[in-house]
Amino acid sequence: MASMSSHGSSAWTAKQNKAFEKALAVYDQDTPERWLNVAKAVGGKTAEEVKRHYELLVEDVKFIESGQVSFPYRTSGGGSHGNMTTDDEKRMRNMKLN
Repeated sequence: MASMSSHGSSAWTAKQNKAFEKALAVYDQDTPERWLNVAKAVGGKTAEEVKRHYELLVEDVKFIESGQVSFPYRTSGGGSHGNMTTDDEKRMRNMKLN
């Protein structure tokens, strides 16, 4: 699976990724000038960069949902996947990508 951070000319910070997630929840696919609004919310990225970041996210999710990626399970803590919190897991399950 190609990591989103391996694409593009500039890396995304954790802060930008969090802002990106929040902006996707605010600016859905029916929002006029969606990518421009998301870019403004993220800061330091162009509309084209955030659109590509989104496209890579969709590719990654499809790859994961196809069963080609196994999740490492914690042995001592509540069955969460990897380092995801319960809130993160819920957000990913409820995220409308298309």
